[in-house]
Amino acid sequence: MIAEAGHFALWLAVGVTLVLGTVPLLGAQRGRADWMALARPATHVLLGLIIVAYGCLMVSFINNDFSVMNVASHSNSQLPLMYRIAASWGSHEGSLLLWLLMQAGWAWAVASFSKNLPLPVLSRILSVMGLLTLSFLLFVLFTSNPFDRLFPVPADGRDLNPQLQDPGMIFHPPMLYMGYVGMSVAFAFAVAALIGGNLDAQWARWSRPWTTVAWAFLTFGIALGSWWAYYELGWGGWWFWDAVENASFMPWLVATALIHSLAVTEKRGSFKSWTVLLAIMGYSLALLGTFLVRSGVITSVHSFASDPARGAFILVMLAITVGAALALYAWRAPKVGLGARFTSVSRESMLLANNVLLIVAMAAVMLGTLYPLMLDALGLGKISVGAPYFDAVFVPIMAVLVFFMGVGPLARWKNDALPALAVRLRWAAGVTVVSAALTAWIGGNIGLGSVVGLLMAYWIVFSVLTELWERVRPSGGMRANVLHRLGQVPRATVGMMVAHVGVAVFVFGVTMVGTYDIERDVAMAPGDSTTVNGYTFTYQGAQPVTGPNYQATRGHLVVTRGGVQVSDMYPEKRIYKVQRNPMTEAAIDSRIRGDLYVQLGEPLPGDKWLVRIWVKPFVSWIWVGCLFMGLGGMWAVTDRRYRARATRDALDNAGVVSAAR
Repeated sequence: MIAEAGHFALWLAVGVTLVLGTVPLLGAQRGRADWMALARPATHVLLGLIIVAYGCLMVSFINNDFSVMNVASHSNSQLPLMYRIAASWGSHEGSLLLWLLMQAGWAWAVASFSKNLPLPVLSRILSVMGLLTLSFLLFVLFTSNPFDRLFPVPADGRDLNPQLQDPGMIFHPPMLYMGYVGMSVAFAFAVAALIGGNLDAQWARWSRPWTTVAWAFLTFGIALGSWWAYYELGWGGWWFWDAVENASFMPWLVATALIHSLAVTEKRGSFKSWTVLLAIMGYSLALLGTFLVRSGVITSVHSFASDPARGAFILVMLAITVGAALALYAWRAPKVGLGARFTSVSRESMLLANNVLLIVAMAAVMLGTLYPLMLDALGLGKISVGAPYFDAVFVPIMAVLVFFMGVGPLARWKNDALPALAVRLRWAAGVTVVSAALTAWIGGNIGLGSVVGLLMAYWIVFSVLTELWERVRPSGGMRANVLHRLGQVPRATVGMMVAHVGVAVFVFGVTMVGTYDIERDVAMAPGDSTTVNGYTFTYQGAQPVTGPNYQATRGHLVVTRGGVQVSDMYPEKRIYKVQRNPMTEAAIDSRIRGDLYVQLGEPLPGDKWLVRIWVKPFVSWIWVGCLFMGLGGMWAVTDRRYRARATRDALDNAGVVSAAR
């Protein structure tokens, strides 16, 4: 009965989304406040129904109800409890239900925390989100029902994919989906503005915090996925340019452009049409990623399903959703003014250049991702587009973008003078060159690409420090307290600086691990040693280990440096009892200056094992940089200017309503 209750809750949610997607929207167009007033309670009911449905699915997994096909296909009675819970979103069907939960949660958040919005605007936004939720509800109910029954009922389940039996499965998908689905909020704000014809600075101010939060979640989600792949898949890499990785990276690039474009629209009233187009593009790419993962057009460890019917359904959703939004855009865009004028040397110009470069980078990633799929679909052969293409095309674009990233925040709005800007940045440029040269000299064995990477990282850091100093230094002969001035820097600005420093940390980590990464394959018997980059790895042997649902062989290596022991490392080779898939669990010793990474390969004659050893300098800085980026975005949203403006907008709206009465 639990599964039936969950299924019934989904059908009730269809009815709620039909009301939410139509009645408040019509009320906003006709000026019916009573119709518009239905929007908020409808989102609350919708969230409650989706929570009930997801709760029913989770209870089915926890109770090992193998009469539910989804549970029988992706769980097992020996599966630990935390992985049974995570298995509820480890399948195609369950992950879509998680998507719906996130969608309803975002709609509830907008309804609950946007009391400053005029009722017609909020009604349009929630109606658009209701229609988006309706499309995914129909997708779930007609092609991907997570509550389908199985008869006869098997004695046990087929188990969760062993690669997904990891703590990363608990955190990565929900975080990534929060970002993916969060792009629908920016999309809904944009479409609502197009319907109402109010593409102005106020609309950008309302949309900007929500878009920034979605961008931060997407950043966290992609970073968690990269880190999970790094330690779980056992190949020692942090990014493979896999098609599904790219499917999440493309909307991130567009979302990055969008949050910068919203800043210009809010402050200067410019880029309005461009900003709306970016919002539409961001959600369109999220839907495209959904299609790639679930249609069967690609084979990847990250993909969920291989059903062409599901892919066709998503394509229809994509065509209707994006087509309607673009039709609205084509109708409204010619009536939108250009906004405030600006010269070629101004902050607006720098941000526009960055936006264009981000979209060009996204197009390069899209070409490398979709071109092989198109050739295969047309029967023109199979080709593989990998890291050499992406590195050759993507990295130069990013190098130019990073230059503008350093210059843009220091340029003045509307108009600036290039010589004056150069004078303000001269110390940052000089220290950047010296620091990069010094780092290259200390490290040695460094090529042109690595030097460019170091220049990029240091340029961002020192340009941020230059901007910070300009904000806090005493001026006009006054000996003001620097710490007091530091406390006066707006949180939005601090968040931007932290995010930009995060980019610098990320670039530094990528550059160092790409330059100085060392890999060694060694056949080792107990007592054998090998030295890699000053670290001596001594193999102590291997022992059988029994896990909750697997058998493993666990190796033991003692790591010393200069005769002093620095680590004990225990890589494993596992065989899971149900699916019998061999899995490698790498041993990783993470340090500030780099990781020691050991993988147990295949057994060899004579009690030997093939052991693969990496020394990866500064690799953890990659994820620390991503953490800084996301935290910077979250901190920027807490800027008191948003709260003050929200209060002012709420008072203005209350005045309008009172006058109308």
